[in-house]
Amino acid sequence: MPVRARELELDLDAFEGPFDLLLTLVLKEELAPAEVDVAEIVVAFCERLEPVDLEACGEFLVLVAALLELKARSLFPDEAAELAELEPEEAAEELARRLAEYRRAKHAAALLAERLEAQRERFFRVGPAPLAPRAERRLAPQDPEQLVAALRTLAAEPPALSLAHMELRFPPVAQFLERFRAVLRRRRRFDFDGEVAGMSRVEQAVAFLALLELRRSGEIALSQAGPFAPIRVACADERRELWTARSA
Repeated sequence: MPVRARELELDLDAFEGPFDLLLTLVLKEELAPAEVDVAEIVVAFCERLEPVDLEACGEFLVLVAALLELKARSLFPDEAAELAELEPEEAAEELARRLAEYRRAKHAAALLAERLEAQRERFFRVGPAPLAPRAERRLAPQDPEQLVAALRTLAAEPPALSLAHMELRFPPVAQFLERFRAVLRRRRRFDFDGEVAGMSRVEQAVAFLALLELRRSGEIALSQAGPFAPIRVACADERRELWTARSA
C-alpha cells in the first residue's frame, strides 16, 4: 500500500511521530519551525513511497511547501512588529522607502530579462581578446658566468653512441663444417647436443645450420629417437652399410 503524507512516521532530532502531528505543533507554535529538518522529512517520504502515487506526492508537496513557508518566516524578523514601534510619520517614510526599493528591484529585473532576451542568440568569445595587451614576462636576475657555462655545454660535441652491445656476431658456418668433418673422421658418429654443449645460443644456431648443410650435401646421416631427443650424427657411408647389413 502506498504511504500517505499525513500518515508518514518521522524520527527527527526535535520530533518523533506522524507528519500530521508535526504540522499541528508547528501551527500552534508549540514547536519552533527552525528546529524541523525538512530535508530529513523529504528523504523519509521518498524512501517509503513505493510505488509512486501522484495523489500522495501532490499532498506531500503542499504540506512541505507550507512547512517551508513557516520556517522561512520564522528566520526573518517580523516587519509588522518593526513598523508598529515607529511613529506614524516614521512608519510612512519607512514604508515609502521599502516601496521605492521594491520598484527599483522590479525595474532592474525587467531590464535584465530584456537584455537576456535580446542577447539570447549571441555567443561571446571565450579566449582573450586579440588586441588585449600581453603580459610581459620578466626574467629573474641571471649570472653571466652560468649562462656562458650553459652555452658551452650546449655547443660541445655530443659523445658518439656505441651500439656494440646490440651487435650480434655470427661465427662463420664454414668453421662448424670443418669441425664436424674432423670429428667424423675420428669417431664416425657423435651426438650433436654433446658437441655444442657450452656454446652460446647464437653459436648453437650456426652449428645446426652447418649440420643441415652437411645433411643436404649427403655427407652425414641424422637420426633421432623422438621429438626433443638427442640428435645422432653419423657418416653417410656408415649409415648405408648398416642399412645394407640389416636388409640382408
